[in-house]
Amino acid sequence: MLVVLFGLLLSAALARAFQLTTIDSGRLSSVAANEHTATIVVPAARGEILDRNGAILAVDEAAADVSVTPQHVGNPITFATRLAPLLRISASSIEEKLAHPTSKEYTLLARQVPQATAQQIKALRLPGVAFASDPLRIYPFRYLASQVVGDVGLAGSGLGGIEYAYNRALAGTPGVQHVVYDASGTPISESGPPAQAGNTVALTIDAALQQDAEHVLSQTAATVRPLRATAIILDPRTNAILAMANWPRVNANDTAQMAAAQNYATELNYEPGSTFKVVAIGGALADGLISPSTKFVIPDSYRVADRVIHDDNYHPTETLTTSQILAYSSNIGAVKIGQLLENEIPATNQMYNWVRQYGFGAPTGIDLPEQQGIVPPPQTWSGSSIGNLPFGQGESVTPIQMATAYAAIANGGLVRPPHIVAGVNGVATHEPGAHRIFSSTVAKELRTMLEGVLLPGGTAHEIQIPGYELAGKTGTAQKVVNGTYSTSDYVASFVGFAPAQEPKIEALVVVDQPRNGYFGAEVAAPAWKQIMNFALPYLKIAPR
Repeated sequence: MLVVLFGLLLSAALARAFQLTTIDSGRLSSVAANEHTATIVVPAARGEILDRNGAILAVDEAAADVSVTPQHVGNPITFATRLAPLLRISASSIEEKLAHPTSKEYTLLARQVPQATAQQIKALRLPGVAFASDPLRIYPFRYLASQVVGDVGLAGSGLGGIEYAYNRALAGTPGVQHVVYDASGTPISESGPPAQAGNTVALTIDAALQQDAEHVLSQTAATVRPLRATAIILDPRTNAILAMANWPRVNANDTAQMAAAQNYATELNYEPGSTFKVVAIGGALADGLISPSTKFVIPDSYRVADRVIHDDNYHPTETLTTSQILAYSSNIGAVKIGQLLENEIPATNQMYNWVRQYGFGAPTGIDLPEQQGIVPPPQTWSGSSIGNLPFGQGESVTPIQMATAYAAIANGGLVRPPHIVAGVNGVATHEPGAHRIFSSTVAKELRTMLEGVLLPGGTAHEIQIPGYELAGKTGTAQKVVNGTYSTSDYVASFVGFAPAQEPKIEALVVVDQPRNGYFGAEVAAPAWKQIMNFALPYLKIAPR
C-alpha cells in the first residue's frame, strides 16, 4: 500500500512537472516576463530654438514620467499616501490608477515630473516605481515671440509656430529602454538604444528688436484699445524677419493660453485700405501708362457703375499728379489709375495681374503657418469692382504679404519670400530666390513718392525721425460686419522703410479695431515711428 501510495504521488508530481515545463511553459514564461520586465519608449530631447544672437527662446528641461508595476505594490493605500504629496495629486487618484493600470506591464502615474521631484521619489525606494526621461519644454522669456515660436503638446509634437513648422528637425529620435526588475520590483538592469536629441533651430529674429516691438504694441493697445495688433520688422534686402510681434501677448508656458493663440502677422486676413494703392500705381508706372508727374482731374465724387466714390474729406474739383495722389491718399485718383490698368489690354485685366504679381492671393512662402488672403478673380468682378479694389477694399491680405510687397519697392523691384529661420544645427538655411516684377527705376519712383507721404501735405507728415529720410504709407480700412462695411470698426495700418532711397530696414504695424481713433496716421503711424526710433540706431543704420 505504501509503494502504491508513493507511486501515485510520484506520478502526480511527474504530470505536474510535465505540464509546467512543456504544456504551459510558453504562457508561464510570458507571465514571468511581464512581471519582471518592461519596455519603455524614452522621448528625445527637442532641439533648442535661438534668436539670431544665440538667446534661448525654447529649451528642454530635465523631467521624467513616473510609472509603477501594480503587481509589485503590496499595500496600495500606503503607497498612494506616500507618493501623493510629491506628485501633487490625490492619493485616491493614485489608487484608481493602480486598480486600472495603463497596460499589463505598468500604469503611468504622472508625466514630466521635474528632476528634483523625481529624485525625491527615488529616495523613497518604493517597489515597482520606474522613471522614464520625458523632458519638459520651457520658454525662458515666457511672452517673447510666443506666437511665433509656438508650443509643444503632451505627445511631444509641435502645435504651432516654429515648433510646428520645424517639428521634424526639432523632435529628435526616441530611445527604447528595456528594464528588468528583481522580485521586489527594483530595476536591476536597463538596456536599449538611447534617445537622440533634436537639432537646434536658429531664427533671424533679434530678441531686443522683438522685445521693443512688443512693448510698443502694448503701449499702443493701452491707448487705442484695439481688438488685436501686430508688427513686423524685416531687412528688405534679404527679407529676413528681425521681429514679429503680436498683441495681446501670450505666455508660451501656459498651455491654455497657447491653445487659443494666433500669429496675426501671418494669419490675420484684413482689408488693407490705402496701403494697397501702390499696387495700381506701381503697375501703371511699370506698364508705361503714367509717370509720377502725370496729372489727373479729381472731383469730389466719382461714379463707377452703380457706385459713387469719395475721398476721405470733401474738396472741390482739383488736379493732382500721381505723386500727389499717393501722398494725399486719394481714393478717386487710385480708382482712375486702376481703370487705366483694367482697360490697358483687351480681354486682359492688368489690374488683377498686378495684384497677383505683388504676391497677394497666394502664400508668401515664409517658414511659418500662414493664410493667403482673398483676391477675387476677374470673372467674379461686378461693374463697380474697379471702383474699390484699387484703394484696398474688396480684397483681403495678410500683414506678411503687405510687408513682402513693400519690400519689393524697397529693394529695387524684387519679390522674395520672407524667412525667419537662419539655420539648423549651425548650417545656414538657403535664402529664398527672388523674381523681378518691375525695374529698379520704377522702384525708385515709388520710393520717392512714398517719401511724400511723410512730407508736408502727406497723410503722415507728422511722422519724422531727425536725421533720416523716411518712406511709407498709411492705411485706413472699414471692416465688414454682417455683410456691410461698418462705420465704427476699422483696421489702421502703416508700412514704411528707411533710409528712403537705400532701405536697410522696413516695418509694418497693423491695428485691428481700435477704439480711440481709427486713421492709420493717428493709430498705426506713431507706433511705427517708435519702432523705427529704436531699430535704426540699434542696427547701426547711420543718419544722412
